[in-house]
Amino acid sequence: MNFTLDELQAAAVAAPADSLLIVTGAPGSGKTTTLVARAQSSGKGLAASPRFASCERLRDSLGESMPIMTLEGLGLLVLETSFARAGLAALQQVDEVDASIIFERAAEPLFLMEWAEFIEAQIDPEVPGLRAPQRFLEAAFRLISKLRDAQMAPATFLEVALRGATQFYARPPNLAHPDLLYYTKDSYRDSLDVDSAELARQHRREVDLAKILEKLYRSYLDLLDRTGQYTGSDAVAESTQRLAGDAALRTHFIEQFPVILVDDAQELSGGELALLQAMRGPALPGVSLFGDPGSAIGTFSGARPDRVFALQATRIALEHTYRSAAVIERAARHLSGADALDSVSLDGKVVLFRGATKKAEAAFVAEQVIDLLNDGVPPSEIAVLFRSVANVQQYEAALLDRNVDVQITGDLNIFTTPDILDALALLWNIYDPFAHEWMLRTLSGHAFALSDASLVTLCSEPDAGQALLFEELAEAETNRRWDRKRDLRLGWNVVCGDQDRALSDQARARVQEFRALRERWTTDLARLELSHLAAKVFREGLAYAAPRLSARARNQERNIRRLLDRIAEFTHRLPNATLADFLDYTATRMTTSLEACEERVDRSLVRIMSISAAMGDQFDHVILPNVRAGSFPHYYVPDAFLFSPSLGMIAKENVGDAKASRTAKFTYYMFRAKTRESYNREERRAFVYALRRARRSVTVTASERPTRGITSPEFLSELQAARLAGSVDISDRWRPANSVYVTA
Repeated sequence: MNFTLDELQAAAVAAPADSLLIVTGAPGSGKTTTLVARAQSSGKGLAASPRFASCERLRDSLGESMPIMTLEGLGLLVLETSFARAGLAALQQVDEVDASIIFERAAEPLFLMEWAEFIEAQIDPEVPGLRAPQRFLEAAFRLISKLRDAQMAPATFLEVALRGATQFYARPPNLAHPDLLYYTKDSYRDSLDVDSAELARQHRREVDLAKILEKLYRSYLDLLDRTGQYTGSDAVAESTQRLAGDAALRTHFIEQFPVILVDDAQELSGGELALLQAMRGPALPGVSLFGDPGSAIGTFSGARPDRVFALQATRIALEHTYRSAAVIERAARHLSGADALDSVSLDGKVVLFRGATKKAEAAFVAEQVIDLLNDGVPPSEIAVLFRSVANVQQYEAALLDRNVDVQITGDLNIFTTPDILDALALLWNIYDPFAHEWMLRTLSGHAFALSDASLVTLCSEPDAGQALLFEELAEAETNRRWDRKRDLRLGWNVVCGDQDRALSDQARARVQEFRALRERWTTDLARLELSHLAAKVFREGLAYAAPRLSARARNQERNIRRLLDRIAEFTHRLPNATLADFLDYTATRMTTSLEACEERVDRSLVRIMSISAAMGDQFDHVILPNVRAGSFPHYYVPDAFLFSPSLGMIAKENVGDAKASRTAKFTYYMFRAKTRESYNREERRAFVYALRRARRSVTVTASERPTRGITSPEFLSELQAARLAGSVDISDRWRPANSVYVTA
């Protein structure tokens, strides 16, 4: 691929490869273009990024000319090589959800109070967070993942935590300082009204919490070592340690990858930076880092741009931007507080819209996409970007209803989407017909479409009901120990036909059809592999939600293929797994926030993406919906406990004989660290980053009334205040009485 490079880009491509090179520049300044040109001129090497999405974009540009992987993928490769050299069994890669399950296993003795420390009364079980075990586990897992990334061993963590506790409680700060009182909400000021006895009590609770977390951390690492299971972040930490102690392993990877080029380096975590340094040395010879420290959007997840861009290196700062139209760049600079754009031209377009309801907003977004497609814009040049795609079904439905097919990528939990739930319901119907929420979903769905009246009939006692003569029949049907509480009518009426005569002819025929299908599937369960069974069940038991060739039908097919791929992956990893095992697997994943859906993009579709999934990508037209407080930006909700290298553990919840709900230390830390303000600045960077994904136009939408923007910014209102003359275009057909419009 040939590039036309400016002078600074050409200098970066030609820079010596035997030292660290750092190339910085604003979004659209050609950093990735420069990286690709340098990769092609370097020959043998590795192109990498902290983000999957960036790697996919590099793959589109570089093809097979050199290996491309995430830094976590590099950690896994190092660990696999180390295992093979040592003659150890191959490691098993797991994702964050599986790791959280492993962590729960490590924590079981804690919640069963089996630890010797509890039995010997060395630790008080009344510690912050333990009143809500699931929330405690989630917060502990997040903290330990960050400690692992920071290369902080359990013993070091406990030492730092105890030292921080001693320093804080031995000489507590002035908790009556006017600035602290002014900053703290009225509802939490009582946490600052403490005496020495109360501080001593909170100190004891904090020390116990640190000891519990340290033991959990050790138990988790021991379990990982015994099982050989590692996430990508675990592999980064473990491979860093192995590289540090194995010169031959370092030499092997230096020879394999003489140069390493890293895109979106502002998202490098401390652990990923340590991995590179363990492989190449502290000065990172042969490494080139490309990024923009002002665009970091993952600092609360572990990104450390402060460390990355403080390294001694040859530096080249790209000065010109080539992507966004002038009015888009002006909007981005207004929101980021940068100097105003020195440009006479205001080409491009920014559209601002606020609907009275979310439904009106989603309809507007769909019409904007349709207008672009009707104007000849390729689907690949349209992106609908959200801070998170966890709850975008209303926007997806608005597009599908207008026959616009879409692909969702990012932090999507596919196990909560309607199409996947319909398919899982059929599997539950085979395994347990008395799981009535799943049975109701199937019977009321597209395939069988029973009316509410028919469902009420099926949930009712038959007129001449007969008690079971042999409970063993029930046990054989459910393959479980029989429980009279499960003798509920819906399951029995569907399986045994007790209420068939009370149904209408049409409803009776549909129930009988389902019964016959289920009986065949139950027989197939004993003879077919799980993936083959699922494919057969979905083919016979699901119906299209719309005409066969419609966007909704194609989207439904794609979702079912996603589920079948997950089943195939599950059975490949666990060949002896049963249907019950897979249903337990899905039940766990439905309730986690760690599930994600990262896959190669289909450029024939309009894409709905999270900001992270759009990392490094660019489009002619970007739409940013749901830009309202709580959605974008997210509200800042601190974890149950935080950790600071200087203050140690910082527990939010004040437990035991306490008068206030929060600890004094937590309230003080919120004031000192200004975490909410830091979080809002990151959300602002993410929004500006999303704006700069667009070349020609940006549409920003929200619904309902704006907030005052005190605890969270209102980006749409701020753009309205920017007075982007001539840039806002709201069509007259979008002026119904139930909508409110933002105009410049």
